[in-house]
Amino acid sequence: MNKFADYFIICGLDYSSGLEPDRFTEDNLHSSPLERPYKCKVLAHYPDNVPNNPFDASAVCMLCLPSGLRFRTQKHSVTQVPTFHSFLITREDGKRCYGFSLVFYEEVRNRDICNAMQTLQAMYVTELSSGIKGRAIQNQTPQSRSLPRHFKLSTPGPGGVLTYYDISKDRLFVSKSIGIICQVAHVQAAKIFLENLYRCVPKRTSAPGLSLESYLFNLLYEIELPSPGKSIMIHLPPPDPKLPLVNTILQCPSDVLELPHLDFPLKLMFLWLGVDVVMQLFTCLLLENQVLLRSTDCQRLMVVAEGVTSLLFPFSWPHVYVPILPAPLHHFLDAPVPFVMGLYASLENIKVASEATLCYVDIDKCKVQLPEEMPAFPNLDGFTDELNCALDKYGVHIPSTDNCRNSQDIISRSCTLPGRPQNRRKLSIHDTLDTDRPPSPPGSARSEALQRIADIVRRTGVALDQNEVIQPTDAYMEDLRFNNSIREIFLNRFVHMFHSYENFVIFPNQDKEDWLNNRDTMQNFDKASFLSDQPDNHRLFLWRFLESQMFTTFIDNKILSIWGETDKNLVIFDTRIKLLKQRYGGENLIRSHCYEPCTTAHDTQKLLDRRLTNPDFESPLPREILDTLPSPTRTFPLLDKEVLNKTPIVNKGSIPRANTLKKASYGSRSFSLSIDKSVDKQPNQDMSPALLAQANWTFVEKLLKDCKIKTKRMLLAKLGAEGVTLSSNSASDNSGSVEESTLVASLCDFLERVWSHGLQRKRGKSALWSHLLMYQEYHQPIKKLDNQHLSPAEISRLALRLENWSGASNIDNKNMRTDLPPLPESLLFDITNVQTMSDVKTGIGMARAWIRLALEKKHLSKHLRTLLSDQNILKTLYKRAAFLRCEEEKEQFLYHLLSLNAVDYFCFTSTYPMTVINYRIVIAPTKKGTITSANVWIVLSGTLSETKKLPVPKNALNFEIKHKNLGVLTTLRIGHDNTGLSAKWMVDYVLVRSEVTGHTYNFPCGRWLGRGVDDGSTERLLVGTLLFQKVEGDESSYTGSLGKRNNIRSQSPGPPRTEIKPSQIQHMLGDCVNNIVKWHYRRSSERNTTLTALLCGDTGLVKCLELVFLLGFKSARLFVFNHYLWDYFVRVKEQFEFDLLEESSGTRSVSIERNHQETVAVWRCYCHLVDEIQSASKALGKDGKFQLFICLSVREHLLHRMLLPMATCKVTSEMYEENSFLRNKSLLTFLRQILLPLDELDVILENSVTHGISSPSTH
Repeated sequence: MNKFADYFIICGLDYSSGLEPDRFTEDNLHSSPLERPYKCKVLAHYPDNVPNNPFDASAVCMLCLPSGLRFRTQKHSVTQVPTFHSFLITREDGKRCYGFSLVFYEEVRNRDICNAMQTLQAMYVTELSSGIKGRAIQNQTPQSRSLPRHFKLSTPGPGGVLTYYDISKDRLFVSKSIGIICQVAHVQAAKIFLENLYRCVPKRTSAPGLSLESYLFNLLYEIELPSPGKSIMIHLPPPDPKLPLVNTILQCPSDVLELPHLDFPLKLMFLWLGVDVVMQLFTCLLLENQVLLRSTDCQRLMVVAEGVTSLLFPFSWPHVYVPILPAPLHHFLDAPVPFVMGLYASLENIKVASEATLCYVDIDKCKVQLPEEMPAFPNLDGFTDELNCALDKYGVHIPSTDNCRNSQDIISRSCTLPGRPQNRRKLSIHDTLDTDRPPSPPGSARSEALQRIADIVRRTGVALDQNEVIQPTDAYMEDLRFNNSIREIFLNRFVHMFHSYENFVIFPNQDKEDWLNNRDTMQNFDKASFLSDQPDNHRLFLWRFLESQMFTTFIDNKILSIWGETDKNLVIFDTRIKLLKQRYGGENLIRSHCYEPCTTAHDTQKLLDRRLTNPDFESPLPREILDTLPSPTRTFPLLDKEVLNKTPIVNKGSIPRANTLKKASYGSRSFSLSIDKSVDKQPNQDMSPALLAQANWTFVEKLLKDCKIKTKRMLLAKLGAEGVTLSSNSASDNSGSVEESTLVASLCDFLERVWSHGLQRKRGKSALWSHLLMYQEYHQPIKKLDNQHLSPAEISRLALRLENWSGASNIDNKNMRTDLPPLPESLLFDITNVQTMSDVKTGIGMARAWIRLALEKKHLSKHLRTLLSDQNILKTLYKRAAFLRCEEEKEQFLYHLLSLNAVDYFCFTSTYPMTVINYRIVIAPTKKGTITSANVWIVLSGTLSETKKLPVPKNALNFEIKHKNLGVLTTLRIGHDNTGLSAKWMVDYVLVRSEVTGHTYNFPCGRWLGRGVDDGSTERLLVGTLLFQKVEGDESSYTGSLGKRNNIRSQSPGPPRTEIKPSQIQHMLGDCVNNIVKWHYRRSSERNTTLTALLCGDTGLVKCLELVFLLGFKSARLFVFNHYLWDYFVRVKEQFEFDLLEESSGTRSVSIERNHQETVAVWRCYCHLVDEIQSASKALGKDGKFQLFICLSVREHLLHRMLLPMATCKVTSEMYEENSFLRNKSLLTFLRQILLPLDELDVILENSVTHGISSPSTH
């Protein structure tokens, strides 16, 4: 059994060293000597050393007197009542010990110290007289402090008097501290001991009672802490030497059934802060934000810090934890790590390095400053309601925020130390009864007669103060009950939130040492699968919490438990989860997500009450150990070091209580918290081969079940039947995009678990990648080639070229081929591609990249079947009972993975943006084999990045480029410089294929490139479509338009070759606008196309509006030369410019528009846009400019607004027939209404579409 206390300490003024200013505490060089802090020292500590808890004098001194040594006079009220506070010391090995300090003031009878203080006072007055007096007289301020007279005459309050010391009139007092250092925080017992020991200082020669050394000897050597589930009655010094000893009870909760010991009253924390602030502080702790507490009372800092961190159970705060930050350590606030620190200071302008993640709580003022973007705690409303009910049950009435400040805050702040709110029961009248106590401040009604009356009343046993009516034991028991109730409510929340957490823990199949070496790179918890089971509005908080260090430590402790390292918090938490599952019918019961209040607090309270009312043990009574009684003293003396350093020869220990109470205690344990005893059986018992086989078979079945669940979840999420998003806002693209990534990451984790089962010997961090490397080693296709100087990627690429380009061909030059050679589909080819990725370094990273690549290529099941077909490798790597050697289960496993081929994933393309990928490009002219004399260039754009202008090799239609991953390809710009004799070139389509993923994109063109032909364009913007592979056995490799030639797009000067009715155009336009609006409001994970394709594709908005404007367009039939749609837009622009000129000159008579200002704004924006397009790119043809104009008008919200001004323009009547959309009123109304929804969208265009044209400044 451990001792109650390790050390007793005395801190204060060392008279031998004199006054030393403490410059680290505060900057008070210009303050009165009574306001300055001075260095304190440890005057004595008993015993000298405890082996398992070395004494740290500097830490103890800073924390016992956190504001340093302070001097006061009899005029200060702070000299009346001692103040108690606790503190915490963290040792170098991470272990914590608690300290308790009682700070009081003693009269200084050393004349040297008094004279030194008087000298400092004189120097201070002289400094003020020389520096401030002139300014004070000039400004005539009543606050001048240049002379002592000003303190009395010009200061409106008593502050000036308090800061002045006159050696002839004032009595000088200095702060002093006595304290104890303990391993366990029994706050109430420590408080009673220190306060009563201070009262037992002998004042008279014939003082009754024991010596101080006797009480201390009993505390240090004879009081032991109870074992778990037990309690002990101890005897502490009395509040007066003439009264009997004070009995109190120390209790220790049981290890499995109850929460760990907490003696700090949570009731005070809720009274000071309220439920809402406590919940905000609690949430910040869970998300591991920086937490800074501020108060002028050290005990408040400790109560709040210890209280709120105790609510984290079963998790524990793993970062910097300093509940009371001494002044010399204030620079720690700049630490860029999560922390919980308590700032004991009266300053309010606190400077911290980063406030974006800081939670700042002013306990005294009940104010909180929260970090940015903090998600709400799950079921917050129901949780706070349950907490409020518990507060009402125990009679805790929380005041409003305005009244949270203690009434003592009203005291004048002119003293150096601000008035500290005293949040404990006021010490009784006995504190001021003794004549040797410091005198009361002037004006108090204390007299000798009153003291004698109080002394008589005290001896009769009648309580003098209201606080003494309630027994301290009763109030203490009520605090413990309240603590238990509140902590059970918080634990109940975690039990319901994480009742299935064990199903998602990834247990390693390796020894402890290997796991400890690799755990930083291993995924130990299936976060994606766990989140997919949670309600939508809880996922954002849970996602951030699962990434925290405290949750990671919790999961690590769970994994360490399989090797016998049990964590007490984890055992209690798992026990509560088992009770919850028993209550709801077993492991597989699916419960609703409604709020469920706590039901276990009543049971644990029974155990607590039993220990408090029927203690199991009793400590020995204090006995006199000094031969001669000490002489009376006016100060707290230094004690007999020789006696207190002696370990008792015979330690009687604790005396057991009556046996009947013991029996009763055993009987009281049979309550609803009892669980199945089988869980406590030792796991080290020998198991038969049959039991081992059964356990392994259970694990195999669980892996197969997990595979089925994961593949089903991925299919449902991808098909849209069950969308899983981590965002509370359905329109948030950033959070919604993590859906596919989390599900695929979950699959990667699962495959690692499968490949780790039943290993003979672990060969690397990733069992799957080790298996793939061994397969590559045994099945390398080129074995006899001297590959000493060739990398695996070069070997693979050489094999690819030999295989695909060695066949017979009618075209001798392979660079002129317009077909794509098939990519190898072998397992080795994909392994080699992953090995060439320079941004992936680890085996686990390689395995995940390979899984993502195979999944994207729809080869995962096929590759794994090939990998598992080599039985020799399987027998070498795996035991017979391994999952991968169970044939029937392996087939089902591969079948479930085959179902993933039903959906399309881009999990490789979207995950590795820095990977360099080879892209094969094929340009197919309309006439096979024709080339241009001009210098051709292309620009490829994708969802991740965009290339620069890439020159096409001369006399080449089939070539490769290397570039960082572009993502899913969206557009391709192709053009040339129109040089040479045969510059004109008609391009049918362009094919682009990723040589890693095999994705092939078709960019249809069907237009001329060159001046003097078609619309004169030397540059085209092509929109890509992904070609999907067909089922094996078909003649063609891809589905799409490659089986036949692209139809050449109809040029705008003439009407379409096939007559299209207005109703058909209306239907096409309606579908197009509807698709754009739906795309905009979908999450990014649900979008199966791009905005560029919806605008510029074959069925996009530009194509539909081209048909709209071509209907009834007068072109070659009325004019000598062909007119394009862009010609009409340019003429409209000229008309608008003329109207604007008339508008500015005032010659225009009357406006034909109702909203004339809006019409003028449309004219200006229209003209500006056309001018920008005309000057942006000279290479664009008229159709390209029309396309660019439509896209930019959608971005600038101009499209539907410009239709009416265009329709009323006289150019329209000249160039359009009556049946056109612009001249037919019903068609025009339809056109404006169908395009109106686009005005509500914020459209962001790709750079390849805008040609660098930014948004105009005027609309």
